[in-house]
Amino acid sequence: MALSLFLLATIASSSFSPATAQSSSSSCASHTFSSSQLYASCAALPRLGTTLHYNYTAAANTVSVAFRAPSKGAGWVAWGLNPNGTGMVGTQAVVAFRHSNGSVVAYPTLLDSYAPSMAPANAAELGFPVSDVAAEYAKSGKEMVVYATVALPGKGSKFNHVWQQGSSVVNDVPAAHPTTGDNILSTGAIDFSK
Repeated sequence: MALSLFLLATIASSSFSPATAQSSSSSCASHTFSSSQLYASCAALPRLGTTLHYNYTAAANTVSVAFRAPSKGAGWVAWGLNPNGTGMVGTQAVVAFRHSNGSVVAYPTLLDSYAPSMAPANAAELGFPVSDVAAEYAKSGKEMVVYATVALPGKGSKFNHVWQQGSSVVNDVPAAHPTTGDNILSTGAIDFSK
């Protein structure tokens, strides 16, 4: 049912340049979050009209993120890190969508194949800790914002990341995203220290 969250992303890698996409704090300061949280840095991601806002804490090697993606209300969005590869398989992602009961659901999940289960992952299954996971609709429901704090794996601040959006959720499980265009190119590298 959940054919793929990031199908073919390893095959069709984008030419994402973190140096050109990452922005200074002044360009991030213009966005206001409902929690009044401020993020020192942001990256306007080159695919799917998405933006990643973040605060990197070098001493703890953690990053707090707010991933913003356009939403039509019935679909899902996801963002995650792949510490060992450049595409979907091996990614630990945070996914969010509107549950059939009307609530907004967000949780970490493991993308261990091109047809992942998209089930919530418990702490023991995760390769690195993820906390403070939450999501909300913003801009009158036209945007989904996913929040999380990630304990970055290993040492360092540079990682491969992937992001995605799909148009439907079936039986409260994110369904496959399109396998053409920007949906298969939404991957890149990011250095959280910049």
